[in-house]
Amino acid sequence: MKVVYTLVILSLLVLSVGCSSVPKRMGAIQGRDYEVIGNAKASAGGFMLLGFIPIAHNSKITRAYEAAVNQLGGDDLINPTMSESWYWAYVGNGYRVKIKGNVIKYKN
Repeated sequence: MKVVYTLVILSLLVLSVGCSSVPKRMGAIQGRDYEVIGNAKASAGGFMLLGFIPIAHNSKITRAYEAAVNQLGGDDLINPTMSESWYWAYVGNGYRVKIKGNVIKYKN
């Protein structure tokens, strides 16, 4: 009985931890002047092992966004478009997000 109780508690603990991600602001900061320095696109991927264990999954949008901005040495991205594709593997699903837009540099 003690083993069952321990397994239930351990299962509840694992399920309560869950996944988390940080909100990502996209677009220019209001009230700041900027110049468009070019177009950029980037992608990033993640994987859901066994359908519920995220591997670089929650940060893929942020990583793709930052890679697109850093391509041209800018500060932000305006007019972003995002697409996502996925693939199936025996041990889980893979996801790839692609972001493209106009890279801007803020003026002082």
